[in-house]
Amino acid sequence: MEAFEALVGKIGAFAWGPPMLILLVGTGFWLTLSLRGIQFTKLGHALYLALIKRKEDSDEPGDITHFQALMTALSATVGTGNIAGVATAIAVGGPGALFWMWITGLVGMATKYGEAVLAVKYREVDENGEMSGGPMYYISKGLNLPWLGAIFAIFAAVAAFGIGNMVQSNSVADAVEATFSIPTWVTGITLMVCTAAVILGGIKSIGRVTSILVPIMIVFYMAAACYIILTHIGEVPSALLFIVKQAFNPTAAVGGFAGAGIMLAIRMGVARGVFSNESGLGSAPIAAAAAQTKHPVTQALVSMTQTFIDTLIVCTMTGLVLILTGAWSSGLTGAELTTSAFQLGMPGGALIVTIGIVLFAYSTMLGWCYYGEKSIEYLFGKKVIMPYRILFICLIGVGAVAKLSLVWNISDTLNGLMAIPNLIGLIMLTPVIVSETKNYFAAQQ
Repeated sequence: MEAFEALVGKIGAFAWGPPMLILLVGTGFWLTLSLRGIQFTKLGHALYLALIKRKEDSDEPGDITHFQALMTALSATVGTGNIAGVATAIAVGGPGALFWMWITGLVGMATKYGEAVLAVKYREVDENGEMSGGPMYYISKGLNLPWLGAIFAIFAAVAAFGIGNMVQSNSVADAVEATFSIPTWVTGITLMVCTAAVILGGIKSIGRVTSILVPIMIVFYMAAACYIILTHIGEVPSALLFIVKQAFNPTAAVGGFAGAGIMLAIRMGVARGVFSNESGLGSAPIAAAAAQTKHPVTQALVSMTQTFIDTLIVCTMTGLVLILTGAWSSGLTGAELTTSAFQLGMPGGALIVTIGIVLFAYSTMLGWCYYGEKSIEYLFGKKVIMPYRILFICLIGVGAVAKLSLVWNISDTLNGLMAIPNLIGLIMLTPVIVSETKNYFAAQQ
């Protein structure tokens, strides 16, 4: 077993190592240049489509609205990474890591846009009359490499049990036990029931629930963060300047912070940024493919706002709370650090973080179940969807009470390996992304 864990650790080190992070961010830069900075020039229009123009035409093909597709994708990405991941990045890499998270998010918006264009263009109607799409489809149909699409589907289907299931339920169970002294098995059963009530109804049920739950949980968390930021409003400009300076000239040891060099700040910022918004991993386009739309670009514009919301807004607010309260240099890390910062910033702050972890983790399970089932459906057909959902529900309970070091390592590794076939598809199909974009905006003139 120790040899197996060591092997998984080596593969994981490669999957999330510098070469992969460079490839992920590099693909974002490549698409940014190819699309002439579409995430900057069309952001206003994209936010309008995502958050204001909520009514879609009923005759457009698809299973859920643009907004529901966005919320389903956000349900999977706005998770514990926004609470614990930002804290880990800053605790290890220093405040400058947040700047590199911003850079990762900005170029990641172009990646997310490209993924969604391809997902909608190459999607299919499955045996249940529902839309199926994502990297496995655009790799198979666009590149004529079905074997590579199958590799992605295998990675995604298995990774969903870990990163999108047991790891999440374990985080919730630990947080609830620490705050409310509720046994982990009780939390596990509760999560199983609540998740089953949604995912057994398929994507339409998931879309309806996430379109209500995700806005509420983001606003709830952001309201608390805003309160803390506003109480330190005079310090915000200097905090932002501090972040930028630290990105290029990291501080030495201070308080419980051990100090960090510039490369560590970059590596932690990029790694946690990618892990949080999942740009380039290939998960979000599976949800984008289900959107009601006649043109791939319409949903792609909506999809790229996901990274904007996740990294440029939610992660930034977490980072500012850590820095403004001074908690970042306490020596704590992960969710414990964020909890400490919120508690320092406002009465009941620790409770806010606990509730945030519960909501964020629960929504992540909803989104990732859909990703996993569409991946397994690609491999074996619709007959495996219901057994997959039932197994997914059962493993939630297991995750709540189990020790998950190996599960975490395996799922983390597979989550990173998903990016390899997806990035191959994105890079090789860039001409298709550019062509679809030009045709769409030419028709709008």
